[in-house]
Amino acid sequence: MSTALLTLIGKPGCHLCDDARDVIVSVMEKVAAEPQAPEMVLEERSILDDDELMERYVEEIPVLLINGKVHNYWRIDPLRLRAALMEIR
Repeated sequence: MSTALLTLIGKPGCHLCDDARDVIVSVMEKVAAEPQAPEMVLEERSILDDDELMERYVEEIPVLLINGKVHNYWRIDPLRLRAALMEIR
């Protein structure tokens, strides 16, 4: 079984980051209920804790990476995220 590492890059107090987290968690729960769903892990990283992330993503947060590659930024489309996760299996 494949694993999807989802990395949400944002910062505390960012309402778009909170919205993105809610969408991501909801989609992960729905995908997990599917047959042959990939294993999924969500990690969060703050641009305030990492100068490289700050320099790279300060104007784009929240940013969602899937297995290290940018999937989306600013607003997370739940249908697009679900499709990407289901392709990983």
